[in-house]
Amino acid sequence: MVTVHDVAARSGVSIATVSRTLREPHRVSDDTRDRVLAAIDELGYRPNRAAASLRRGRTGVIALVVPDIENPYFSSMTKGAQAMSRERGYGLVVVDTTERADVEDEEIRALRSQIDGLILASSRLADERLAEVVAENTCVLINRDLGDDGPDIPSVTIDESAAGRAAIDHLYGLGHRRVVYVGGPATSWSQARRSRGIAEAAAALPDLTLVELPDSTPTSAGGRAVAARALQTGATAVIAYNDLVALGMLAQWSESGVRVPDQISLMGFDNTFVTDLASPPLTSVGADLRELGDAAVELLLERIDARGAAPEGDIHRSLHPRLAIRSSTAPPPA
Repeated sequence: MVTVHDVAARSGVSIATVSRTLREPHRVSDDTRDRVLAAIDELGYRPNRAAASLRRGRTGVIALVVPDIENPYFSSMTKGAQAMSRERGYGLVVVDTTERADVEDEEIRALRSQIDGLILASSRLADERLAEVVAENTCVLINRDLGDDGPDIPSVTIDESAAGRAAIDHLYGLGHRRVVYVGGPATSWSQARRSRGIAEAAAALPDLTLVELPDSTPTSAGGRAVAARALQTGATAVIAYNDLVALGMLAQWSESGVRVPDQISLMGFDNTFVTDLASPPLTSVGADLRELGDAAVELLLERIDARGAAPEGDIHRSLHPRLAIRSSTAPPPA
């Protein structure tokens, strides 16, 4: 059985340094961290999570709470969180709240005594209740914040302004001058930021008309439901709230004989793995979702190590999105 002594011998460092690399990698040099991690990979070392937890007086488990695990956005995020948790010797419990704030609240209450910390992804809780939760638990928020009411709460977000600008600039560059944005749920924190980013980018282009169809259900069924209305606006291009909505629209149009991108261009948001499964493949904009989960776990463990206090350094991380151009967007028809 491979032990921490073997890892220390292979990497040429002390046992204490190996332990510090696993628990607090930001506190060792890049060269040392690389050598220790390489030794761990070569030897197949797995930390004894239970023993380490007993020594620390902790459970060795953290939780990730998501609204819908079937949504590829959250499944990709979970992969990143799982990988980082495993690397740091923590177990990860994933909870699906089925997009319901009451279920989210119940699950958080049930988990509290069983975990060391909590990551809330796109929380559906009202601001008042969310403020209570973060006061009672060691937390990190993904795609949510409490603004001036919670400046010390670590968070990981995506630069939605940059994403909206990338989407609008891409369609404008192709020649589109009338664009529809099919928005997400009115209660969604991400929707408010995404809508604002798109509107600001469109307003900077005086000859571009932006039409918004708000409050769609963030699923493929929601996309199907709004597909006909989007066509009725006379727009030559559509930006959907997320990739699932875009795929629902694409399927509905295909069944109705509407060709993408020959008759209308279509792009999604989040750039999830399903974009390559569509026909045609879907243009989309989004950040690396695994990095989103990875960064949230790193922030949470830093706060756990600081015994609940906000860790030193940057506790608010914003990921920059990337535009992935595929075959669903093209110049508008003549």
